[in-house]
Amino acid sequence: MRVLVVGGGGREHALCWAISASPLCDALYCAPGNAGIAQDAECVPIAADDIEGLVRFATENTIDFVVVGPEAALVMGLVDRLDAVGIKSFGPSAGAAMLEGSKGFMKDLCAKYNIPTAAYGRFTDAEAAKAYIQEQGAPIVVKADGLAAGKGVTVAQSVDEALAAVDASMTDSAFGAAGQELVIEECMTGEELSFFALVDGTSALPLVGAQDHKAVGDGDTGPNTGGMGAYSPAPALTEALQAEIMERIIMPTVEGMAAEGAPFKGVLYAGLMLTEDGPKLLEYNVRFGDPECQVLMLRLRSDILPALVASCDGMLSTFDLRWSDDAALTVVMAANGYPGAYAKGSEIRGIEVISAADAIVFHAGTVRDDGNLRANGGRVLNVTASGASIGEAQAKAYAAVDQIDWPDGFCRRDIGWRAIARGA
Repeated sequence: MRVLVVGGGGREHALCWAISASPLCDALYCAPGNAGIAQDAECVPIAADDIEGLVRFATENTIDFVVVGPEAALVMGLVDRLDAVGIKSFGPSAGAAMLEGSKGFMKDLCAKYNIPTAAYGRFTDAEAAKAYIQEQGAPIVVKADGLAAGKGVTVAQSVDEALAAVDASMTDSAFGAAGQELVIEECMTGEELSFFALVDGTSALPLVGAQDHKAVGDGDTGPNTGGMGAYSPAPALTEALQAEIMERIIMPTVEGMAAEGAPFKGVLYAGLMLTEDGPKLLEYNVRFGDPECQVLMLRLRSDILPALVASCDGMLSTFDLRWSDDAALTVVMAANGYPGAYAKGSEIRGIEVISAADAIVFHAGTVRDDGNLRANGGRVLNVTASGASIGEAQAKAYAAVDQIDWPDGFCRRDIGWRAIARGA
């Protein structure tokens, strides 16, 4: 098969790394890719949101299968356009991608099909939103309805903070069109869990659990980011809890989307809160998490490509996946200043001395410049290791981090701390 992966981050590097190992893969391309992905795939300079350019490339290069990494391309309808020209792909249609593209859509689906989630309201009028906040009190969560690159959520600890979030989104247009409608919801408490399942329109295949660290600082302090690290397995995900999540959340979603005329195919990534009343849905993403994908691919022992194709073809019911018993952990190295302003172009040295037996370095934002490796984003490297326990994987990952010479970068030093505190 000739395969094209769309995207250029750490998630896409992990997918390319896994797909390149498949005996079914005859040629692998990535658009636009990055300096690390270039080691596993041929990178082509087409932006991940250039829908027409991607379809043209896939057609002209007789691509058999397209794996779509980032959410924007899915919401923009890349899968629909590929389907129209007869090219198979992994990912939902634009209609099904609304599960991530509109938080209000997702919440309304939950209400209609009795999927447990936080109580909420939807608003297109700032004064009505503020009145709801005054009525509900704080803490309360204010979310931009559309895609806001992970920056459209405010967990307000006071009414004033929530009111300011409404003004920032709806009056100051901090998130552009994505923030002109708001979802305002109950602030749930508990432990967060990332849950992934491959879906083929009618059936779903759960993957192993993972947990990430959103906050920029040690001890889960500071502003939220796209993710500063992740680990798998997730000690909180027991067999009984997985069965409950599948029965109460994943399958009602799959069945609900089919009933709504937008059957979901691809990967459902459920952000969950484990509350005293059981698991509740925080949000859906319609693509692999980043950096959770990195630890999932490191633990996967099956060929990933047939599973992705089965999702497209409606054949997941015949599939099972094998996973390593070892744990995996990834540490994100980010540019100084992230998630705020940061500089691009600083040189990174030392990656070449890291043995693949010790750690895999997935590139998230890198570029080659006259042979030198340089930072080209906020989250730049994902240093990923496995071990018999999360503690062992953590030790190996940080040993590899310490071999990288990058004065202009930083990382958290406590990824996996909750699991390790539990003895995992």
